[in-house]
Amino acid sequence: MNDDQLLRYSRHIMLDDIGIEGQERLLAAHALIIGAGGLGSPAGLILAAAGVGTITLVDDDEVDLTNLQRQIAHTTDRVGMDKVESARIAMLAINPTVEIRTLKQRVDGEALEALVKTATVVLDCTDNYRTRHAINAACVHQRKPLVAGAAIRMDGQITVIDPRQEDSPCYACLFSPNDEFEEVQCSTMGVFSPMVSIIGSMQAAEALKLIIETAGPSLKGRLLMLDGRSMQWTEMRAARAPDCVVCSNGANQSLSKLK
Repeated sequence: MNDDQLLRYSRHIMLDDIGIEGQERLLAAHALIIGAGGLGSPAGLILAAAGVGTITLVDDDEVDLTNLQRQIAHTTDRVGMDKVESARIAMLAINPTVEIRTLKQRVDGEALEALVKTATVVLDCTDNYRTRHAINAACVHQRKPLVAGAAIRMDGQITVIDPRQEDSPCYACLFSPNDEFEEVQCSTMGVFSPMVSIIGSMQAAEALKLIIETAGPSLKGRLLMLDGRSMQWTEMRAARAPDCVVCSNGANQSLSKLK
């Protein structure tokens, strides 16, 4: 690290759990953030500030006035701009030394697999059930750690899927991709403004811990659920499902079935 980096990241370097070695891991890492909205905004800003060397943002949407109540990477003067470009501007304003790559499109199938393959850690910041399962399947196939978050109304949840660990359940162990699921989105159900930043910030924290490796255990095998009304957390522990269609031994679930 050069003198500017030593100064910029000095508060990380002071921590015994991170130090110079941990910060160097962050600088060498590549985080893939899928979704640049309510969850992706705080996650992206924090990862950029923390010095994750390369960050890829994926989103096919543009900034809308209704987004600004909660999507903190975007501003009024960037309404109509691609969300990935708006978030890139905000992230580089905090830390111009990181590389921000942008992709304005929905990714699935081989394109999703290729993106996941290049990443150190993946953050699912989407609001679509099928997309979540496609991301999970790609991460399991590529053995890449995944930080999955969700927020709607006054509620939020977060978990970590780490296919590098034999005992780690995947997203499909918790929520079957074969279940009928009524999609709920902020556009129709509403969302408490701070909830997405709480969950998105926690996604960033878990991603940083996974990269650093020495900053404590991840949320692998634990689903945290936050009730925003009472500000009370509920924890559900989960084990790998022996008959999971994605991660069980002998499973051969193709991504095409999850599109």
